This record gives sequence, C-alpha cells and structure tokens, in this order.
Amino acid sequence: MPAARRSAGDAPRGAREVHGARRGCGVSRGVRQGGGCLNTVERSARRKQRYRSVWISDVHLGTAGCKAEYLLDFLRHHECEQLYLVGDIIDGWRLKRRWYWPQSHNDVMQKVLRKARKGTKITYVVGNHDEALRQFLGLSFGEIPIVEEAEHVLADGRRLLVVHGDRYDAVVQRARWLALLGDHLYAFILRVNHWYNHVRARCGLGYWSLSQYLKHRAKNAVAYICDFETALAREARERGYDGVVCGHIHKPGIREIEGVLYCNDGDWVESLSALVETPDGRLAIVEWRERGVEPLELAAGLAA
Repeated sequence: MPAARRSAGDAPRGAREVHGARRGCGVSRGVRQGGGCLNTVERSARRKQRYRSVWISDVHLGTAGCKAEYLLDFLRHHECEQLYLVGDIIDGWRLKRRWYWPQSHNDVMQKVLRKARKGTKITYVVGNHDEALRQFLGLSFGEIPIVEEAEHVLADGRRLLVVHGDRYDAVVQRARWLALLGDHLYAFILRVNHWYNHVRARCGLGYWSLSQYLKHRAKNAVAYICDFETALAREARERGYDGVVCGHIHKPGIREIEGVLYCNDGDWVESLSALVETPDGRLAIVEWRERGVEPLELAAGLAA
C-alpha cells in the first residue's frame, strides 16, 4: 500500500518525510520494508504544513546539544490540532549540574505556549530527564496538562499508547547510577562529535555522527534498542492498544513488532525528527533540515 508522492508544494522547504504506517505497513528510518510501504519525499514550499497530530520528544532544552533553532523553525512551519510533548523536553539532569539557557531555548517554550493559547491541544508526557515534573502529574501548566502517559485515537480509529519510554528501560529503572554515567558519556561524545565535524567541514567533508555510528556498531547497543522496542510493543498489546508512540532512545522509526505498531519520534539533538499524523490517519517521520547542511547530512545518515 504505497504512500502517494506529493507535489513540491505540499510541505515546507527543508522537510524530508518518511511515509507509511497503515496496518501491516512497517517503516523504519528511511529503509524500505517491503511491499512498497515506504515513500521518501524531498519537498520544498513556502506555506505551512498542517497535520492532525504531531509528536516530539527528547528536545533536551538546557543543554548545548539541543538544536533549539531547528525545532523553532519546525514549529513555525507546522500546525496541528494536537501536539504531544513526549518527555525530556527540558533536561533537568544537566541543569542541576550547570545552568545553560540561551534565548533560543526560551523562544521554543514561548512558541509552544503561544500555540496552546491559539487553540492547539498540547499534552506534556513526562520523561526521565524532566522527571521533576512527576510531582505535578494531573495538573496543568497553563493550558498544557502534565501526564505520565496518554492515549491517542488516530483518524482511522486505531488507539495508540503515548509514553516517553523510560519506565521500560531496565538501565534507568534498576541502575540509575549507570544511566547518569551514560548521560555524561553521551554529552562527551556530542562534544567530540562537534569538534570532529568542525574539522571535517574545513576539509570539505560532510557531517558524520559518532554517536549514531557507535549505536549501529555496538552489539550491546543494538540489543538494548531491540529489547526496549519489544518491551513497549508488548506492553501496548497487553493493554489492548493498536500501537505505541515513544521517545527516549533517540532513534526515530515506524515499524510493526509482534502485530503492534511501534513509533519513535526521535529527538532534537541529532535526529531532528518528529512523528506526524495526516488528516486520514497515516503516520510519518518528518526529519527537519531547514536551517543548514549539517542536519541534512545527519538525517541522511540515519536513513542509510
């Protein structure tokens, strides 16, 4: 059931959209899954793109690795009826260690609040890096309710469980010290990656992601991701859902696991991606590359 290729005027400049996600149609990171289920669309236009729903997570506001300018540009070019903030929007772990809050991070928060005031229904699902917000579960920040999880019903009637995913991460739940150590290591890798790619750019070479390379090459990392995805899919199935939407592992994708639709909206540190729902209930990963060459090449690396 291939997704139809749209014309060049259907979406904003800089968007790369990976289509799929009707029943039985698995899609993952731009890799064809068989049966013509996937269609990658490179498009450019001037007008805003409108979706029924949008999911974003792992923005990590409060860290130097956050690509706030790209997210702000994405929010300016996209409108939706329902916006889900699927955890780790603000990185409380890093802010406790060192305060970092440039104007661009403020601009993202203001843009989200402005969307809420203008009628977009926004739900904040708490993650592990913003776990301090769990003390406010059931309350609302302005027009934005703070919840542990949510349920979303697609336009075609399918029910999706929406969670950040940290509760299904054995490392976070059973060895918090190891999760904190991993956070320090990830921050170090991002710093090394930044300077390494600065040198590559001066030599006329394209962007290369060290952390994504390590994830793909390390057998333990691959096994960890597979275990995480399977655990979430099984949880959704046991609770009677047709699928699950999560974040947490910074690995965008849409695929079917044991008969359950698994969707990960990615992150705004490296992937620069969001999950979107079209008016007829189709799901897609949008990778946003509006502001420069680096995110374009990064997204292309993820799709390889």
